[in-house]
Amino acid sequence: MGVKEELLKVGRFPEQLGLDLNSPSDRFKWFLASMLFAKRISSDIAERTFKAFVKEGLTTPDKILKANWDKLVEVLDSGGYVRYDFSTATNILESMKLLKERYGGDLEKLHEVAKGPRDLERKLMEFRGIGPIAVNIFLRELRGIWSKADPKPSHLAFKVAKRIGIKEEEVKEYEPYLVKLAIKFCKKNRCKGCPVKTYCRKQN
Repeated sequence: MGVKEELLKVGRFPEQLGLDLNSPSDRFKWFLASMLFAKRISSDIAERTFKAFVKEGLTTPDKILKANWDKLVEVLDSGGYVRYDFSTATNILESMKLLKERYGGDLEKLHEVAKGPRDLERKLMEFRGIGPIAVNIFLRELRGIWSKADPKPSHLAFKVAKRIGIKEEEVKEYEPYLVKLAIKFCKKNRCKGCPVKTYCRKQN
């Protein structure tokens, strides 16, 4: 078994959240999760906070808009998202308003009207609180699902790929796994439990 097969064992963040991105409703949930993951906060807190949204049933634009700002802050705090609770509650509400007003609350419509990959990214960045990091997090998981989802791979993905011997031209294909590897293992110095440690130049 080679490095690529071992890398696949790391999995992807949407899978860890129980999402199937072939489902439009789960693609919206991943959009919400991407907003949470994009802040300078631990992935564990972002995951826990996303699950708090799911538990409260706040997983559609309409349900989020019906919840008031105080409720969103309460849910964010329950997941440990206290550092950015006020600003994130505002960003989420404003983003849902724009999604409803411009695309009828349907992310699929946004993808449909985008002229290409870069235009898709520009349209996503029109949402409050959505910048290049959130766009990359969201779209890298949608390659092969949305035809216009083709973001430039992150610096982090290239860095980890080089470390374990994945070719530069293969980074796009493996980016979701590379980023998760970096966040769950490399950044936490969890080298001992890393599934690709035997291929890592840092270890060898």
